[in-house]
Amino acid sequence: MLRSILIYLSKAVWARKIVTSWKFAWKAASRFVAGEKLEDAIQAIKELNEKGIAATLDHLGENTTNPEEARRAAQDILHAIEAIEQYGVRANVSIKLSQIGLALNVELCAENLQRILTLASEKGNFVRIDMEDSPWVDKTLGLFQRMRDCGLMNTGVVIQAYLYRSEEDVRKVIANAGRIRLCKGAYKEPAEVAFPKKSAVDANYDHLVEILLDGALAANSPAVSPDGKTPPIPAIASHDARRLAHAKMYAAQTGLPKNALEFQMLFGIRRDLQEQTVQEGYPVRVYVPYGTEWYPYFVRRLAERPANVWFFISNFFRK
Repeated sequence: MLRSILIYLSKAVWARKIVTSWKFAWKAASRFVAGEKLEDAIQAIKELNEKGIAATLDHLGENTTNPEEARRAAQDILHAIEAIEQYGVRANVSIKLSQIGLALNVELCAENLQRILTLASEKGNFVRIDMEDSPWVDKTLGLFQRMRDCGLMNTGVVIQAYLYRSEEDVRKVIANAGRIRLCKGAYKEPAEVAFPKKSAVDANYDHLVEILLDGALAANSPAVSPDGKTPPIPAIASHDARRLAHAKMYAAQTGLPKNALEFQMLFGIRRDLQEQTVQEGYPVRVYVPYGTEWYPYFVRRLAERPANVWFFISNFFRK
């Protein structure tokens, strides 16, 4: 119930206006968001790199409302790619297609996506296409494949384990050695399209991990690039120690090298697990969000774990 309410609030304009007017709200959000400026995020990435952790840089924003706004969002992402090269940090970028026009016009989105991927390719960098809620899955996967068909292979996609369809999607992408970031899913989905119980999502996650790792082996186990920009085929995105343990166990059983899978976590969450996984010899990448459009992202983080809600409430009473 609490998760459903928070996910609703993440999309509610009235709630956004109220929460972002509270001075303490940004203090709480800054646990999960590197800052409002690109320079803030670059500094956070430098600190992660010093610990042996790579990053994926995300300029926050989604569901743009007009073509000009979508093109400005695309330009901001181009600036982020330039900044990664300028500062020499070990990072790539993640984007949401609704941020660059998917909800407005597929061709507008494709034009912006191609610009982003082309510059990233010129800079030797990689772009992860984030997955949004279930109505956008087919269009997102379609644009991902369309870019690869155009020769822009420097991209990967996110698959969400709580959707019933995800096994089929994983198998299709992995058949062509596509790079997949596997997460559980952060949106409220109806029971007809998603597993309603956490135990079922966990079981499906482990099952999809095995398919991913088998696919990486079949593709000759490509490793993370030496500069930390291009990830291996499987990116295991979770803070659940049991999910990570299963992935490590299956990789060891099948002989997949440690550098041929990557563990991905969110900025500000389970720093202990991030550093422990690096010490075990696995590549780790942290999702580093930044920008003024932090409200929806922040509220979805609250929805994921009750501990995050209590963290927010404690800041409220200390304001």
